[in-house]
Amino acid sequence: MALKQLGTEHITAIQWLAQPKKGGKTYEEIAELCGVHFNTIANWRKDPLFESELKRQMVRNSQDKLPELIESLSEIAIRDGNAAMAKLALQINGMLTDNVVVETKTSDATDTAALKAKLKELKEAKSQS
Repeated sequence: MALKQLGTEHITAIQWLAQPKKGGKTYEEIAELCGVHFNTIANWRKDPLFESELKRQMVRNSQDKLPELIESLSEIAIRDGNAAMAKLALQINGMLTDNVVVETKTSDATDTAALKAKLKELKEAKSQS
């Protein structure tokens, strides 16, 4: 059953799970702090509301490190010749997107009737030869 809102036990679990290496806790220890069975936490992880809040908390926890992370992307790309890091660094800086825009330019000066007449003329000339 999907969660409609998060309780204190959910928030407690999220606080621990959002930390690197779960803050040094095991799933069993986190479950004990929340007052639930450790399988319950695994079930919560499948819930969209719980997972989205967990991801938001992970982002909040790591925001202070983002400038260093972004700076390191270009260093890694150059040092290791890592194309994936180079691509990511360019995407983050808005210099590369996954979208491809194709523009087609048509000229209103194209006389389709004249082209059709020329094709007809060429076909007739070919059939006569």
